[in-house]
Amino acid sequence: MTKAEERLQYQVMWNRLISVVEEQAVTLVKASFSTSVREAGDLSAGIFDINGKMIAQAVTGTPGHVNTMAAAVGHFINDIGTHRIYEGDVYVTNDPWKGTGHLHDFTVVTPVFRRHELIGYFADTVHVVDIGGRGFGPDASEVYEEGLRVPIMKLVERGNLNEDLISVIRANVREPDQIVGDLHSLAAGNTAGIKQLNDLLDEVRATDLTGVAGHVFERTAVAIQQSLAAVPAGTYENEMTVDGYDEPVTLAVKLDVAENGVGMHADFAGTSRASAFGVNVPLTYAQAYMTYGLLCALAPAVPNNAASLAPFSVSAPEGCILNAVHPQPVAVRHVIGHFVTDLCLGALAPALPELIPAEGAGALWNFQAGVRPVRNGSEIADELRGDGQSAEVLMFNSGGAGARPSIDGLNATAFPSGVRTMSVEATEQVGPIIIWRKELRSDSGGAGKYRGGLGQTIELGPAEGYELHFSAMFDRVDHPARGRHGGQDGANGHVVLDDGTPFRGKGKQLVPAGKRLILELPGGGGWGDPTERAAELQAQDIEQGYVSGNRGM
Repeated sequence: MTKAEERLQYQVMWNRLISVVEEQAVTLVKASFSTSVREAGDLSAGIFDINGKMIAQAVTGTPGHVNTMAAAVGHFINDIGTHRIYEGDVYVTNDPWKGTGHLHDFTVVTPVFRRHELIGYFADTVHVVDIGGRGFGPDASEVYEEGLRVPIMKLVERGNLNEDLISVIRANVREPDQIVGDLHSLAAGNTAGIKQLNDLLDEVRATDLTGVAGHVFERTAVAIQQSLAAVPAGTYENEMTVDGYDEPVTLAVKLDVAENGVGMHADFAGTSRASAFGVNVPLTYAQAYMTYGLLCALAPAVPNNAASLAPFSVSAPEGCILNAVHPQPVAVRHVIGHFVTDLCLGALAPALPELIPAEGAGALWNFQAGVRPVRNGSEIADELRGDGQSAEVLMFNSGGAGARPSIDGLNATAFPSGVRTMSVEATEQVGPIIIWRKELRSDSGGAGKYRGGLGQTIELGPAEGYELHFSAMFDRVDHPARGRHGGQDGANGHVVLDDGTPFRGKGKQLVPAGKRLILELPGGGGWGDPTERAAELQAQDIEQGYVSGNRGM
């Protein structure tokens, strides 16, 4: 085979690997038990070489999962030990510092053997609806309170399921069937990937992944360096303030850009100290969203793998809110972690004014609720399913994205997370909860030459005879998304009962029987001077109800 023919074959294999990992992700979605996976796509899937370097990722998934998983596989190899990696093994963890940043995500890694030789790994991750402890929310003061922590260990050894581990998990979570079912679905996704990979290797008569991995990394490294070289070398800084739990949080970054696209380093010194509550962020998660945001802006066509991730690095003082250390609580690390993308993009805005969007809503407005039956005003302590029984319900909701330099921001879209919004029907079938209203929120997008994306208004409550205990994990209630280049800020978020009673943006709270909760999600910031907005766009905004006729442009 000539060099040209070899390169062509590797390119074909590369394209096929994308299909392989997408099949892995689709299998995971179809087999999963949790609505966060089935409906929202809160997952990741990928294939790795023998050294734990990610060769390809599935399109389905979120950057927080994908980019932390890319770093996690190396931890699995080190902790299991190469001398204990056998055919038929499956490994698992939800360790926040070696996985994806909090206990509610399980990562599963499966070694791939071909003709009894280890050639690589498949890995996938999902968010599970419950992991015990206080439940999904920010109220814990230590990670020990946040749920069951499973170190890197064997879920399956040489084809034999670790029944003891399954029993421990079942005894410590509120939704054992869902959680254990999702663990099996993670293993099934990897198994599907292995089958597809072996079919591919048989077809091209290859024995391992060494050649194609080298080709992927080599071509990607060239492409990413060319893309980053377009950014003028120098040091760029930015700060932003967000709500935090009980006091505002300052996020700060100094972004050092090397000459000729060699690399970028984000230093988060100057960021607020860690919180006493579970909004802290392990550094691996902060790096995931720093890298994702910069790749989106600077190299959107470059595939995501070990070589495209390699030029980016981060540092932060230990114990600051973007570098939480054990045992600091981290359950809702996404609330602060999602702002890292806008923080780092904002640093580059002066150098790339026609590329960087305005700030968006950023953090998801996740809604975790325990719905409990009431009788004569008191809760019934019964965790079984069925009529008159309790249920755990999880919803993912999104505010508006920031306006872009040439187009309006996206409405009710999860950026940078990328998860899909769960449908009303899927949420209501999980438990006795009713979503009375779900609509775009007029006037929530910041005005500008290009308007910020709209948030949404959601009105929900427990079904008759139930009350709803929910964990608020919302932000941009006190600190809206900022506009850019003269654009106005997006609207703040609001959380109230239907009688006007205000609720806190963070922490566990009660929606009594017969009451409804109203969530008004924040909008994205505008881009450019509002007086420069085209007249036809202003008229279209009013016609569609995005902007009220009374609001000035």
